[in-house]
Amino acid sequence: MITWQSVLETKRFIETDGAAEAVHRCFERIKQNDFNSFITLNIEDALSMAERASGGRLCGVPIAIKDNISTRGIQTTCASKILTGYIPPYNATVIERLKREGAVIIGKTNMDEFAMGTSTETSYYGAVENPWDAGCVPGGSSGGSATALAGGEVPLALGSDTGGSVRCPASFCGVVGLKPTYGAVSRYGLISYANSLEQIGPMATTVADTALLFNIVAGYDQRDSTSVNKQFDTTEPLDMKGMKIGVPEEYFGEGMSSVVEKAVWNAVHSFEDLGVEYKEVSMPHTKYSLAAYYIIAMSEASSNLARFDGLRYGYHAEEGDCHTSFSKTRAEGFGDEVKRRILLGSYALSAGYHDKYYLKSLKVRTLVKKDFEAAFKTYDMLLAPTMPYPAFKLGEKIKDPLSLYLADVNTVPINLAGVPAVSVPCGFENKLPIGLQLIGNFFDEKTILQAAHNFENSTDFHNRRPGGE
Repeated sequence: MITWQSVLETKRFIETDGAAEAVHRCFERIKQNDFNSFITLNIEDALSMAERASGGRLCGVPIAIKDNISTRGIQTTCASKILTGYIPPYNATVIERLKREGAVIIGKTNMDEFAMGTSTETSYYGAVENPWDAGCVPGGSSGGSATALAGGEVPLALGSDTGGSVRCPASFCGVVGLKPTYGAVSRYGLISYANSLEQIGPMATTVADTALLFNIVAGYDQRDSTSVNKQFDTTEPLDMKGMKIGVPEEYFGEGMSSVVEKAVWNAVHSFEDLGVEYKEVSMPHTKYSLAAYYIIAMSEASSNLARFDGLRYGYHAEEGDCHTSFSKTRAEGFGDEVKRRILLGSYALSAGYHDKYYLKSLKVRTLVKKDFEAAFKTYDMLLAPTMPYPAFKLGEKIKDPLSLYLADVNTVPINLAGVPAVSVPCGFENKLPIGLQLIGNFFDEKTILQAAHNFENSTDFHNRRPGGE
């Protein structure tokens, strides 16, 4: 059975066997794996697209799309009951750009409901299994996209990252995931969870493929008011000799696995071998990031999710008058975690508490951003663990929301600041992948991607596959 590992290998297969056969093999692999990585498979349309593929940088190459990115004609649910049967009448900007380059959309991947989670266990369509260990979580919220890559189902995938939702599953599944600078990739067509934090992010099994996908989807979009008018090209090689790297002390805190810490420091020394100088740096406001992030994210979620009433699309509970029906629709349509965040966000925004919680969190966000700005005056990039530990067991933390929130301690500061970060494999603990996070200055995706590429070429972690494939 073919297992897709890179775009180059996929293109070679397409040259000899054709794009339609490549797509057919994807669906065979998905069926064989049964990781529950997809919510909706786009079988007929994908085969038709493959047969018509005739040009572009991704001509005939299969790609998986997270189920909170709008795809015209393909059900888009955000893994929630409340959007059951919703078929968008338009494509997200990133989908339009992918289609122009000849990519073939295989289907919509499973995720934490409305991207709220760290384990892809809150999905209405069931939990996703990690290909390295079916008893472990794949990370979240883009767990389906990461699993599809690690399981060899597709060579490329899109996720979204609000507080680590691309980088966490990339770390847990041993693949590459980029959270771009806020404004680098259009958010038009991304179903909003927290507007000021989220970005669509490319995922792949190699850094080169991640960079290629970023170059395709990035760039200005007049339909997105948060989009920045910049051109991106991350392909030019980077000479790392003389570069300075900062290692934030606060990212090695309580609860971190000693094996993860050792693997990350080994990676730092690997960069030394590439000619890089490093020094530990303090980012003092990191300790406030998690609390500030969750207040801001939940507040924005409570506002964004108010639009889901069951009257225009999706699930609708037929009962009594419109007020009763509205309440019942949302009570039945949203899962526990989504309802928890709506309630907490509504509380933080309520009269008498807005200044105490939400406004104070925005002030903390500014301080976190200033920490990064100060660090990048001296250092070209920062290195840190992506996650404090490898993938945990399914069901281990889902009943304890606070422990799940704490897992995001190393990823949420990046979203608060709006800077880019990429997670790459850097080791293993008990045969489960460990992720290294390379954090860059605003709109400097090139530096972190090229540095990650150089690290990848000097190690073999990216070549390992679940089951020894």
